[in-house]
Amino acid sequence: MREKTIERKLTLMVKKRGGICPKFVSPGFDGMPDRIVLLPGCHFAFVEVKAPGEKPRPLQLSRHKLLRRLGFPVYVLDAEEQIGGILDEIQST
Repeated sequence: MREKTIERKLTLMVKKRGGICPKFVSPGFDGMPDRIVLLPGCHFAFVEVKAPGEKPRPLQLSRHKLLRRLGFPVYVLDAEEQIGGILDEIQST
């Protein structure tokens, strides 16, 4: 399965839960996560989408660490089966 396929399924599942999942583009600040998940009730998180078995690059890991230090949740998604659990966790915070 390709990264693009997993990303598409993520956006569809977020939409089914009444939320949005815009692509996050940050010119001049490389390494930021691919998507922001915004769910009803002010639940949100950043999600880095990868092809199955792929890991974030060192710069991406550095950005994830920065965001977490600032108090923002960050998830790495590399399998369609993880989507439901990630969304459940986002909604429970």
